[in-house]
Amino acid sequence: MSSARSRQQRRNRTTKNERMPGVLRGGLGDLRERTVGHGVRRGGEFNWRAISGMMVISLSFVLGLFFVTDFFYVRTVEVAGANYLDESEVFRYADIAEAHIFWVNPDDVRANIIEASPVIADAQVSIRWPPNAVRIVVEEREPAIIWIQAGVTALVDVHGRVLRFPREGIDELPQNLIRINALDGSDGPPGGNVLVDTGAINGALQLQVLLPGIQGLSYDATNGLGFREAGGWDVWLGTGTDMRNKLLVYEGMVENLQLRGIIPTEINVADLERGPHYCCQQGLGQ
Repeated sequence: MSSARSRQQRRNRTTKNERMPGVLRGGLGDLRERTVGHGVRRGGEFNWRAISGMMVISLSFVLGLFFVTDFFYVRTVEVAGANYLDESEVFRYADIAEAHIFWVNPDDVRANIIEASPVIADAQVSIRWPPNAVRIVVEEREPAIIWIQAGVTALVDVHGRVLRFPREGIDELPQNLIRINALDGSDGPPGGNVLVDTGAINGALQLQVLLPGIQGLSYDATNGLGFREAGGWDVWLGTGTDMRNKLLVYEGMVENLQLRGIIPTEINVADLERGPHYCCQQGLGQ
């Protein structure tokens, strides 16, 4: 009986031991996570340090290339859209010679060019990779007339601004522009802040259309625009945009003088309000 009880007790202890789970603090999952995670962090630290070191070395080399070598300093520019200016002139106006390409501001370059040159109406500046690191596309003002004064020839726009003084023997003057020869050259040629009379320019452009065969005009500060007629007399038409009416008055005067057998030396219709008049060898007539 005692022996049977002992065997039963042993069986009960064995069964209890099999049913009681083992206790692992923190759990097996946490253990695996700590083990695996720890390995990843160690490997990650090593890899990022190596990559960071390579990046520092690469950046140091690039910065040295940028600031030590001459490759990134501006010594020329690429220019497009220029008909009356050459690259050296635009480069001078840009005022970026020997500047590092990193410090070139396109807006500042554009402002420099427009302020320095009356020829340029606008400019677009772009920064690119060397050797043509700076590209400038200019929009030039178009000349309206050729103005000659004190022996100097200038291309002038409709606002009276001198765009350029062509170099004799190098630049060919546009053949479609009318030439105006200023008779009074005591003040020298216009330029800078000295403008050509816009009334004279507007009048000359009208006469170029109304008198397509005319080769050129003269300009006098008192009488305005004029030309030498084929009959041998001088014609003065003043300035402004009333040239059509003045030519009609002039033609009427010529017809009247011819009917009267008078050959004038000068016909002046510069000021219609004061009245046109003519000059001949005998004197002044109305």
